[in-house]
Amino acid sequence: MSRNGITRRTLLAAAAAGATAASTAGFLAGTTWRAVAGAPAILKALPPERFVDFGTNAETRWASVDPRRYLTPQPDLFVRNHTVTPTIDASSYRLRVFGDAVRRERSLSLRDLRGFRPAEVTTVHECTGNGRSFFASQQGESVSGTAWTLGAVGTVTWQGVRLADVLRALGVSRDAVSIQATGLDPSYATGGVDYGPVRRPFPITKAYDDALLAWGMNGQPLLPDHGYPLRLVLPGWVGIASIKWLGSLEVSSTELTSPWNTKWYRLTGGSYPADAPPLSVNPVRSAWELPLGAQLARRHRIELTGRSWSGAGPIKRVEVSLDGGATWRTAKLADRGRRGAGWSRWSVVWKHPAAGEHTLLARATDVRGRTQPDVTPYNSNGYFFDAVVRHPVTVV
Repeated sequence: MSRNGITRRTLLAAAAAGATAASTAGFLAGTTWRAVAGAPAILKALPPERFVDFGTNAETRWASVDPRRYLTPQPDLFVRNHTVTPTIDASSYRLRVFGDAVRRERSLSLRDLRGFRPAEVTTVHECTGNGRSFFASQQGESVSGTAWTLGAVGTVTWQGVRLADVLRALGVSRDAVSIQATGLDPSYATGGVDYGPVRRPFPITKAYDDALLAWGMNGQPLLPDHGYPLRLVLPGWVGIASIKWLGSLEVSSTELTSPWNTKWYRLTGGSYPADAPPLSVNPVRSAWELPLGAQLARRHRIELTGRSWSGAGPIKRVEVSLDGGATWRTAKLADRGRRGAGWSRWSVVWKHPAAGEHTLLARATDVRGRTQPDVTPYNSNGYFFDAVVRHPVTVV
């Protein structure tokens, strides 16, 4: 330590923070803001050829996905907001860490956090309601919530620090069991009830396993719509668990709750019990990289592409049917051996397709042996639609 109490590590951290602040300013200055359909809930541009604009939410169109690109560019990633995207000053930002299971309350700046060992992780990031519209269109069941098809998902590489490193440095007691993450977005009100800021607890075991405090995505600072200046990332888990605009972490020796794990983001209705647990690990899903109802020019060979993913680990196998399920074949996987918990791209060649209407199906199996079913059991909020999606196309 130097005579004035400043260590070399502190100086390096400050330099990194300054460089990142400059990078952030440049990146955000080059971003196109707009005042149309989704505004002011969403700040980034939502060109209609790439997004379905739901106002507070925006879905990526699969027809706009580049089969050659593995990671989802941040400007193209779906947006799920409960209220509106807040504007936060990174220079005055602080993350409050408190609770009866932490040695003492701390208020951490971005500079403080950048003093920890940097970490990076590639994950599938997905809304819990992804695929919700198919409960109605495919199974004839009415559910509540945004009518996503399958575009509320993307694979990104996050940059930040491991939450475990921060917790160990702050001194967390051995009897800690739960952490409540709370965002800085405006309070959520519906049905005449103000539920307060978006917040959700998660087990201390997940915190020590792979949780990340992220300030970057794909090598760039987070955009405001995706949690700038800091967000929580819980790899493989439902999107609501990765709280954006992270304002505080309460570390507790008792199980914490919030409306986002008791009232919502649980499987309710149908055959589910009243005490069904909060949702955590995402299911297995697949999507074709073309619009529903696409028209395909008739050729001797048509190469079709898609992606499959799972919250529990890599995809082991993808089977496809080009005739509505009468026959199946194994698709060619493009991403075997890729590190991280991202999705798997796949392709299939359709030889001599007949003119007319066809139904495409894709069914994935992950390394845990979980396979997409033919039907997803009903739940009132339309979560976790993981059934094989019937994808109509017409060969002309």
